[in-house]
Amino acid sequence: MPGGHSHTHSHDARSTSGAVAVSTLARVGLTLLLVVAAAATVYGLVRYWPGDTQTPNRVGTTDFAAPGVTFPIAEVQETLPVCATPTGGAGDASSGGQAGDGGSAPTCGAITVQLEQPTATSGDVRPVVSVPVPPAVSSSGLREGDTVQLLRTPPQSGQPETYSFLQVQRGAPLSLMLALFLVVVAVVARWRGVLALAGLGFGGLVVVKFMLPALLDGQSGLLVALIGSSAIMFVVLYLAHGLSVRTSTALAGTLFGVGITAGLGLLAVDMARLSGVANDEGATLASFVTTMNPRELLTCAIIVAGLGVLNDVTITQSSAVWELRAAAPSMGRRELFQSGMRIGRDHIASTIYTIVFAYAGAALPVLLLLFLYERPVLEMLQTESLSEEIVRTLASAIGLVLAVPVTTAVAALTVGTAKPSVHPSADVTPSQEVGSELSGPTAADLVRAASGPPPPATRAEARARMTSS
Repeated sequence: MPGGHSHTHSHDARSTSGAVAVSTLARVGLTLLLVVAAAATVYGLVRYWPGDTQTPNRVGTTDFAAPGVTFPIAEVQETLPVCATPTGGAGDASSGGQAGDGGSAPTCGAITVQLEQPTATSGDVRPVVSVPVPPAVSSSGLREGDTVQLLRTPPQSGQPETYSFLQVQRGAPLSLMLALFLVVVAVVARWRGVLALAGLGFGGLVVVKFMLPALLDGQSGLLVALIGSSAIMFVVLYLAHGLSVRTSTALAGTLFGVGITAGLGLLAVDMARLSGVANDEGATLASFVTTMNPRELLTCAIIVAGLGVLNDVTITQSSAVWELRAAAPSMGRRELFQSGMRIGRDHIASTIYTIVFAYAGAALPVLLLLFLYERPVLEMLQTESLSEEIVRTLASAIGLVLAVPVTTAVAALTVGTAKPSVHPSADVTPSQEVGSELSGPTAADLVRAASGPPPPATRAEARARMTSS
């Protein structure tokens, strides 16, 4: 029956795709390569794992302010509208009508809050104070019931304690978004998504426990990035995609891409004379941590920035070659590589858009600020902040593009050799077999049907025909 034939055919295809032969020589070579890389990664983790020497570089919260300053949490009781400027626009925090004008109650640009805990001078009472806020905060939707963090300066030199706005507490919405992300990944991607989340958690631990402390400890940003990235990729790929030759192929391509990105990033930082201090955060970090070279931090950031997209491209290329081999066992390695590269080129095109637009979105405020200066485009692109983004984007993109042919070639060499086509009969070609099934009766068939059955060859056959009739 046609339905039963179709079911059998789909079952055979599934069986074939799950049983792709692997070249023994290529598998041994790939395994040795990854074993050496894993051993180097473990050695690097042990050798450069930060000890307790980085603790003097840690900066306490109170080191950013005068002695005795605290950072209490308060709940918003009332919000006032943004102060208007003489031209009718929104004013800044120093506009008239705000708190601090001779002790008068503010009429705009401020919020009234109640502290969650009493202070040293308020006894058992939770103080209620009014503090000015920037216009951007006033217009951000801040409302009654929200939680903010203040900066409290204790009484000194006969002056009373003062409060100023520090930031909005965003723990609740961020936790909600995180929970929603975890649920969506678990429901849609199921077990594979849960394993990917576990790999993401491991990557976060490597960054927090190894890479950041090692950078603070003054270690080479290049070595820290290579060791940390390799450790992350080993665990993430095998955990999310399983321990298989296919995953090992993608891992080899990923490590190659990381190496290319590292080399280009190091070269570009030196050639472009980038300092690694392109904004206030970089300058603050450089002033507090004297043991770390900002250029090393920039090199490390360039390498880590492209890990996610690079992993996506290499695992896709490896899977594509495996599926091509399962669907076409007779395809030669050259044809397999060419077919895989056709898929890879499409993936490269879409991924480059992803990288460029992601970095453009991150640097959009800088682009707008430089656009307001009405400076020539080429001159704007040479500023420190934009040059860093350009170097980071191009180094990651080049490493990604070169990883595609390498991964495809490794996968094409790793899968088994092509199998010759097998026909059901040596005397009948596939075209003849299909033709005999689809074509109608021939002239000889019609003549035999018109002349009746042939005469019986034996008496037994004659008696059998007489009995059946």
